[in-house]
Amino acid sequence: MEKVTVRVPATTANLAAGFDVLGCALSLYNKLSFAPAEKLSFSGCPEEFWNEDNLAYVAFAAVWKQLGKAVPPVHIHIEADVPVCRGLGSSAALIAGGAMAANLMAGSPFSREKLLEITTVIEGHPDNLAPALLGGLTASMMDGEKVYSVSYQPHAQLRFVALSPNFELSTHEARSVLPKSVPYGDAVRNGGYLAVLLRALEQGDEELIAAALRDHLHQPYRRKLIHEYDAVEKLANKNGCYAVCVSGAGPTILCITRDPSFSERMRADVEALHHGWQVRDLTVDYQGVISLYE
Repeated sequence: MEKVTVRVPATTANLAAGFDVLGCALSLYNKLSFAPAEKLSFSGCPEEFWNEDNLAYVAFAAVWKQLGKAVPPVHIHIEADVPVCRGLGSSAALIAGGAMAANLMAGSPFSREKLLEITTVIEGHPDNLAPALLGGLTASMMDGEKVYSVSYQPHAQLRFVALSPNFELSTHEARSVLPKSVPYGDAVRNGGYLAVLLRALEQGDEELIAAALRDHLHQPYRRKLIHEYDAVEKLANKNGCYAVCVSGAGPTILCITRDPSFSERMRADVEALHHGWQVRDLTVDYQGVISLYE
């Protein structure tokens, strides 16, 4: 086996009414290298993750086990630009990277769709994993252990501006505030929002996107965990963007716009806030995880 290096995109999931269904790959990346070694070892990430529970290794091992083969010892080097616990798919990026690296080292026996099935068992749901592996905007569902994912084509001029604060929010905490059930009418309305949102994203219709980025399942509860959410939303509206939602489980706030200068105006305005908001002007990544040749 030879050294393998892969690049994996960040992902934004949910997009309001697409709770646990929608995900979109974005132009922000982790790079992971896997080299044959005498024993498992790591570099590039905090020492607390230098063990077999590292998600990149968990996925790497899962692919070998699916093949019925012993897991080879490797050295894993991680260069992570995707922030951890910020709602931009950091876990999915590690899992997709580990799975793809193992598949390449094994001679590519599995399709990306099969890797999605293998890794969904690790992540628990495919909304982030599907775009991380396949690229683009995806809608995914599960039928038992079978994972289905379909792709959509967002308008080429849309920009996904991610605003991330200086505090973390774990998926576990974000799920803990969700209700056990919702009114029937709210569920019906969410179905309508989701159906309209997908077409609006393809058309690049900012007004329609803003109207469809509503939700009754998770956002009303999660936004309360995000300090200064209301202030960031007001600044986005002031700067001409009304298509605002929670990215994944948060705390990143996502703004969808066709205005190429929007991010610069927001970058200047959020400096007055208290939580060190970092503004990333991103576009859709259509490749998903890829192999890099060094």
